[in-house]
Amino acid sequence: MMGTSAFSTGFSILCLLSTTALSLRFDLQSGHTRCIAEDIKVNSMSVGKYNVVGPSEGQKAPESHRVTARITSPYGNSIHYADNVESGNFAFTSSEGGDYLACFWAPEHKPPTTITVEFEWKTGVAAKDWSNVAKKGQIDVMELELRKLEDTIKSIHEEMFYLREREEEMQDLNRATNTRMAVLSGLSFIICLSVAGLQLWHLKNFFERKKIL
Repeated sequence: MMGTSAFSTGFSILCLLSTTALSLRFDLQSGHTRCIAEDIKVNSMSVGKYNVVGPSEGQKAPESHRVTARITSPYGNSIHYADNVESGNFAFTSSEGGDYLACFWAPEHKPPTTITVEFEWKTGVAAKDWSNVAKKGQIDVMELELRKLEDTIKSIHEEMFYLREREEEMQDLNRATNTRMAVLSGLSFIICLSVAGLQLWHLKNFFERKKIL
């Protein structure tokens, strides 16, 4: 949905960054792996679910249509693992910031088959179960919307600091890379001068021995 002004467009982008809700359907060939990455900041709630879709609407998937699912953190720690299943779900609070991977693998089949998977992944405010919040707190619709808005604003504020930290990390990396390149360039220049000097010295000695000079 496009905003009617620059402000509303920017606000929509920030909301997408801080409250991600990913929902997709994809085909997975037997014997192959499909991975989906999600950039999640530290201490963010994340929930997801997946299931194998039947050949037609309302039809159960065949017994051979099963997948193995694994969710891993940016440092390779396993968060969720399910082997040879038709469906599953996961929930966690991130302890590491960065790209989390959701990978799905389908076992080999002869003849090869195509498995359709539905996958939904929510992070941040989008991952919160607001229906339970409303039931437990016995709050009206207006108050619930205000709480959603408050949590969204907090999440946007945290996301801005997170993006600022990532930007500073990238700037530090660029500065370190530029410093290394400058040092390597200087070393290369010194080596080239040294090699040229040695060649001149060698030629001079050669000509002197041959009594050319």
